[in-house]
Amino acid sequence: MTAVVDTDSPALRAILADRALTVVRAPEIPDPAALAGALAGAGIRAVELTFTTPGVVDAIRAIADAGVGIIGAGTVLTRGQAESAIEAGARFLVTPGLTEEVAEVAARREIPVVMGAFTPSEVMRAMELGAAAVKIFPARALGPGYLKDLRGPFPDVRLIPSGGVNAGNAADFLAHGAVAVTAGTDVVPPAAVAAGEWAEIASRAAAFVRALN
Repeated sequence: MTAVVDTDSPALRAILADRALTVVRAPEIPDPAALAGALAGAGIRAVELTFTTPGVVDAIRAIADAGVGIIGAGTVLTRGQAESAIEAGARFLVTPGLTEEVAEVAARREIPVVMGAFTPSEVMRAMELGAAAVKIFPARALGPGYLKDLRGPFPDVRLIPSGGVNAGNAADFLAHGAVAVTAGTDVVPPAAVAAGEWAEIASRAAAFVRALN
């Protein structure tokens, strides 16, 4: 099947403008709205909360209700997860791999999906499924140069590396063809999130944003 997904949504525009989004994996998020506010204030508006985090749907709803930043759901594996995340207020979805049923939900609900891929064949399939952008994961495996290689056959595909991206290499990923990068534990260490260290997280996010330039 070939889905049609909105590729010019407010969520995607924000990710492209900031050139970054943040993925949060933590044992708990004591104040989701405060977390999103700390990140948005530092220049990273899009925050992806993953289904590996306990209580993630409630956390998504808390951020959506607060109107802070742009909330998305990550590690979305099933139709049910996609539906529950969107009902809670998620404005974009992220998958670790190729997931046709998630693509179908995203298309029907007019929510952009950033679909995980690694090989050229997987990138092609992600686009066939209607991905608004393709998450190259794990990016640490081959580094920034791999993004340049993919740009050859896929000059118009929005590539967003994830996994192993940090303040030291983020600019290189952008220089080699990424339209945005995914900040992970370099910006949101699980322990800092669980402890509610919002000032520390804001400082890390600001440093990451400076590194993009």
